[in-house]
Amino acid sequence: MPTDVRCLVETDEASAVVTLTGVLDLAGVSAVRDALLARLWGRPGPVIADLSRLRVVDPAARAVFDDVRREAADWPASALLVLDPVGAGEGGAPICATLDEAQAALADAPMAAVLNVDLAPSVGAAREARALVTDGCARWGVPDLAEPACIAVTEMVNNVVAHARTPMTVRVAPRDSSLHLAVRDHSPRQPAFAGLAPLTSTGGRGLLLIDTVARRWGSTSLPDGKVVWCVLYADDEAAFRA
Repeated sequence: MPTDVRCLVETDEASAVVTLTGVLDLAGVSAVRDALLARLWGRPGPVIADLSRLRVVDPAARAVFDDVRREAADWPASALLVLDPVGAGEGGAPICATLDEAQAALADAPMAAVLNVDLAPSVGAAREARALVTDGCARWGVPDLAEPACIAVTEMVNNVVAHARTPMTVRVAPRDSSLHLAVRDHSPRQPAFAGLAPLTSTGGRGLLLIDTVARRWGSTSLPDGKVVWCVLYADDEAAFRA
């Protein structure tokens, strides 16, 4: 997708490579961020950002790749690799010097296990999401996470039904001893967590429940909506049950 600062972001649905060409400065950071996050959600599994034909005229603009990696780090089955022959500073997104090196890194990574379901914002959406999560926990050998994951995904989906009121996609994937959940909708409205709800309140406890069962959770804005995600750990559930 072209931007107004002569930076072109090219994607191919059949490839994990996103090619950036032209010139990137601070004015183009937002468009690049949005394009990369949209691609990371649209294609589960690692994505390579190829910068070999991109000239970054402001060193601060290059931080967008580290920022994108950080924003999507806890999404289910999501990772960003950077192909940059010039390289960059320490830390941040993993950097490969050549396309062969980047593709070898992908080949060495285990195939992402992931389940998705597209849902309408209807009363039965949470039930379908729970079925998906329960199936995933059974497949991936983390049955003890089924109950807390169902609590979290129910609240995430119900929030879409009650507030966003748009079609949604529920995604779940394992990673080591953790389970990653996400719900993507098409509303810019971000969830707001104000802490404990008053005892007299009849609502507002959804995010509190997610905060209780998940070690981490958050929301990432996209050009046409957002991704709300959370991460649950088997160790946390075992400690709770003990």
